Amino acid sequence: MFDQALQGHPSWLDLAGPSPRTTPRELSVSRWHADADAGDELLLDACTGPTLDVGCGPGRLVAALLARGVQALGVDVSPEAIRRTTARGGLAIRRDVFDLLPSEGRWHHVLLADGNIGIGGDPAALLRRVRQLLKPSGTVVVEVEQPGSGLTVGHARVRTEGTLGQWFPWAWSDAESVPADGFFLLWQAERAGRWFACWEKL
Repeated sequence: MFDQALQGHPSWLDLAGPSPRTTPRELSVSRWHADADAGDELLLDACTGPTLDVGCGPGRLVAALLARGVQALGVDVSPEAIRRTTARGGLAIRRDVFDLLPSEGRWHHVLLADGNIGIGGDPAALLRRVRQLLKPSGTVVVEVEQPGSGLTVGHARVRTEGTLGQWFPWAWSDAESVPADGFFLLWQAERAGRWFACWEKL
């Protein structure tokens, strides 16, 4: 179903938390397909060395980093994401972040943009994996919820017009609630209505 969104179809993410009620969020399909915007610039400025973009989607951040002369690689489970990233001149591989990845333990930065802190529905497990990917003192740059949102672990599904996907584990969190053991919070900031935070590996 994410492939439908990656193809440009209007899509929503239905979120199911501890209560039965779901709150749909429209996916930022147009932003994913556009060039990096003002909010993305904050992410890009934080990446000065080799960067792994986890859940890269159609590759706007990978392409923008390469245009800056920064080595970057996208990782995504979607074949459509890989195709679109490479079509715009980026580099990407189709793989789960928990599978073996190139240059483990040597990446300077890992990006978790567009809510990808929710991958797998377990931010603590995801960040433990990110620590394995990063070099000493490497950083993970994360797009988070606005302050005060807390941490919610639940399920999500992608919905397009007339079509519902399957439920899968997902999570969403503000910076203060991210379970970042083994990391030190360097900064958090808002840009263009989006919130971001950066942690350094201890």
